[in-house]
Amino acid sequence: MEQTIFLNILASLQKLFVGYIPAAVLGSFIGYLIGVNGTVYQIFRRIFHIPHSVPPIALLPVMLLVFRENEPAVIIVVFIGTLWAVIINTAIGMRHFHRQNNNFRVAIFHLFHALKVGVWVAWFTVIAIEMLIGQKGLGALVWNAYKVGNTTYIVQGILYIGIIGSLLDQFLDFIGYLLAQIVSDGKKSAE
Repeated sequence: MEQTIFLNILASLQKLFVGYIPAAVLGSFIGYLIGVNGTVYQIFRRIFHIPHSVPPIALLPVMLLVFRENEPAVIIVVFIGTLWAVIINTAIGMRHFHRQNNNFRVAIFHLFHALKVGVWVAWFTVIAIEMLIGQKGLGALVWNAYKVGNTTYIVQGILYIGIIGSLLDQFLDFIGYLLAQIVSDGKKSAE
């Protein structure tokens, strides 16, 4: 049992990170470029809300048709869902940064908020897709346990999903806090 859960955790985290990390990097960069100019922000904010309004899971059938294999399709769906969330939230953060006299603490707060929104979108998407088409992963574990009536596996799977999601959120909070402290300490020493 423990080995099964561990392997399913690894399978879910692999899908998450392979889709999330490149989307977080690219989304932060694009969001920054959009957010530095008020006119560009107003134009792209409306344009990017259209794809952002499509739940990532709705893209799964298209990606399965394109890639014909589950793994690449899942990763691309996670990537796309995360990308829009990070772009929009980073751009909003950059506008706040400029409105508050280029306060780097504000920029860090909003950037890490964008990364947290992105990781939640990615985690939700991974689990939902695993429930639909997965042979491995925590979502597949919970769904398969439901089909055979194994409530112990269902509860354990849900607990692991919640714990991992919470740890990812807290990790990003901690890194954001550390960066904000470094910026504050740097400003104090420069004065």
